[in-house]
Amino acid sequence: MSVLLLVIPIALSLGALGLCAFLWALRSGQYDDVEGAELRVLSDD
Repeated sequence: MSVLLLVIPIALSLGALGLCAFLWALRSGQYDDVEGAELRVLSDD
C-alpha cells in the first residue's frame, strides 16, 4: 500500500509533463505543416 503513495504521484507528474510537452509542441508550430511532410517524402533531391 505504501508503494502506491509513491507510484501515483510519479505517474501523475509524468502525465502532466507529457501534456506540457505536447502543448509546447502545439504552440511552437510543430504540427503546422502536415501536408508538406508527405510531399517531401516523394521529392527526389
